[in-house]
Amino acid sequence: MASPISANKAELLAIANAVASEKMIDKGIVIEAMEEAIQKAARARFGQENDIRAKLDPVTGDLRLWRVVEVVEEVEDYFKQVDLAQAEKLEPGSAVGDFIVDPLPAMDDLGRIDAQSAKQVIFQKVRDAERERQFEEFKDRAGEVITGVIKSVEFGHVIVNLGRAEGVIRRDQQIPREAARVGERVRALISKVERNNRGPQIFLSRAHPEFMKKLFAQEVPEIYDGIIEIKAAARDPGSRAKIGVISHDSSIDPVGACVGMKGSRVQAVVQELQGEKIDIIPWSEDTATFVVNALQPATVSRVVLDEEEGRIEVVVPDDQLSLAIGRRGQNVRLASQLTDSQIDIMTEEEASEKRSKEFAERSKMFEEELDVDETLSQLLVAEGFVELEEVAYVELAELASIEGFDEELAEELQSRAQEALQRQEEAHRAARRELGVEDDLAELPHLTEQMLVVLGKGGIKTLDDLADLATDELIAKKREAPRRRKTEDGPPTRRPQRTEDKGGVLGMFGLSEEQGNEIIMAARAHWFEDEEEAAPTAEAEPQAEEAADAESST
Repeated sequence: MASPISANKAELLAIANAVASEKMIDKGIVIEAMEEAIQKAARARFGQENDIRAKLDPVTGDLRLWRVVEVVEEVEDYFKQVDLAQAEKLEPGSAVGDFIVDPLPAMDDLGRIDAQSAKQVIFQKVRDAERERQFEEFKDRAGEVITGVIKSVEFGHVIVNLGRAEGVIRRDQQIPREAARVGERVRALISKVERNNRGPQIFLSRAHPEFMKKLFAQEVPEIYDGIIEIKAAARDPGSRAKIGVISHDSSIDPVGACVGMKGSRVQAVVQELQGEKIDIIPWSEDTATFVVNALQPATVSRVVLDEEEGRIEVVVPDDQLSLAIGRRGQNVRLASQLTDSQIDIMTEEEASEKRSKEFAERSKMFEEELDVDETLSQLLVAEGFVELEEVAYVELAELASIEGFDEELAEELQSRAQEALQRQEEAHRAARRELGVEDDLAELPHLTEQMLVVLGKGGIKTLDDLADLATDELIAKKREAPRRRKTEDGPPTRRPQRTEDKGGVLGMFGLSEEQGNEIIMAARAHWFEDEEEAAPTAEAEPQAEEAADAESST
C-alpha cells in the first residue's frame, strides 16, 4: 500500500470545494488537477523518469504517493522496472509481469519551485475544464437572445460579459451609430458558438434579422404562442426594417397584434433597435400580392413574375417611382430581401417602351426566319409565341386555331420553323468547329450546338476542359448588379440591372442543377475508363517481372 503523505487534509478539501464552486465545474476535475500537480512535483523531486502516481481521497482528504514498477527478467529501464530479486524485497511472491507499488516518502519540504509548478498545473486544468463547461453550456443556444454587460470595446468590437462566459459583438454585427458604453446592459442574439484553442468563441449580433424576430416574440404573446408567425424579415440595421406576418387564427389581425395598443408593442422593439423604423406587412402565399405589400407605401400598377430567372418586374405610376425605390434604393432592396427575389422597378412609360421593343424584336425575328409578312409575324407574337421552338413543336391544332389561320397555313409555318431551327443548328455547328471545340463534347447530354459555341468562346474546347468545371461554374444563373438611377427628391439610387459578366458559362440557358451534374459527370467518364484500363496493365507488370526472373534462374 502507498504511504500517506503528511498534509493538511481539511485545507486540501477546502481548496477543491472553493475552486469547484467558484468556477462552476465538477469537484472531481479539481481533485484530478491536484493529483496531477502533486505527481508533477514528485517527479521533479524523485526523477522525471519515474512512473509516479498520487491519489487524493475526495472524502477524507488522505493524500498518497507511490511509484509503480514492473517485474521483468532482465532490467532495461531501472526507473520503471525491477528484477525478481529486487521485487521479492518490495513485495514477496511477485512474478514476472507483475506491477509493484513502491511507496514514496512524504514531501513535507515541498520547495517553492515545485509549489509554483503544481499551481500552474492546477490552474491550467481548471481553466480547460471551465472552457469546456462554457462551450457545452452555449453550443446549443445559437438563435437565442441573451442579456449581458459591456465589459470593454476593443478595435470597434464589443466584449460582453454574459455571467459565466464572454461574448463578442463584432463591428459589422452592431447597429450603426449605436454608442457602446462600458458597464451598460445590452441584449443581443447568439449567432454562433465556436470552439478554439483559447476557449469557446460566442459571437453575438444586434444587426441580424433574427434578432428583430426574437424581440417581437418577446413583446407579442401571439407570436410566442405560435398564433402569429413571422414568415420573413429584412433589415437595414439602425435605419429601416420590414417583416412579413401571418395569423393562423382568422379572428386575429397579425399586423394589429404586432403594432399593439397605440403602437406600444412595436415601439418597444423600435427603441431596442435604436429608432429603426419597422414596416409590418401581411404575408401572402401569392408572390405577386406579397410583393405589392412589401413595396408599401408605394402604389403598384402591375407585377410580372419571371420564375425561371427568379426576377420580379414591378410597374408603378411615374409619381410613385421614387417612393417605390426609396432613399438610396432602401425600399426596393428590403422588399427584395423579404421576398427572396430580384425586384426590378420601372414606370408605366418604361414598361410600355420595353414591351414595344420586345414585340418589335420578336416580330422581326419571325418575319426573317419564317419568311412571312409583318402582319403574320406580329399576329404570332400577339398570340404569345416567343421562340421558333414554340412554333415548330406546338400542337398543330393550337396553331391552326389562331384567328385567320387554317391547318394548311399552320403546317407550312411549322415546316418553316423546323427548317429555320435546322439552319441555326448547322450555323452553330460550323461556328463551333471553327472555334476548335471537339466533337466529343457534342455527344454529351443536354448540350446543343449553340451551347457548344458559348463553351468554345469561353475557352472550353475539350472533355478535360469541361470536366474540370464545377456544376455552379457551368450553369449558375447570371447575377444582378446595381446601376444608378436619378430620383426627383434625392441623390442617385441604385436599381437592379442584368449583367453579362457573372454566373456560369451556360447560365443564360436555364439548365437545371441535375442537368448540369449529368453534363459534368459525362465529361469525366473517360477519366474512370482510363483508370480501369491502366489497372490490369499495372497488375500484369509484376507478373511479367516474376516470369523473367524465373526464366533467368533456369
